[in-house]
Amino acid sequence: MSEEPPRAKSKDPLHGVTLERIMTELVAEIGWEELAYRIPVRCFLYDPSIKSSLTFLRKTPWARLKIEQLYLHSRRP
Repeated sequence: MSEEPPRAKSKDPLHGVTLERIMTELVAEIGWEELAYRIPVRCFLYDPSIKSSLTFLRKTPWARLKIEQLYLHSRRP
């Protein structure tokens, strides 16, 4: 049997990080109010929940991009 060559590591800093994890960590760190201030969308402003936010973000690429950028920015050393 031949061995598989080692896989190259992904250069994507979000590789392996789920959208649910991103949202959970951001809400824990900055809270819904600050999240709504930074990205003013209804699902963060009115009766926010992780579930409703995930539904919205999966359908709205521009908002997901903003969330991902905010998450990456919050992880900088």
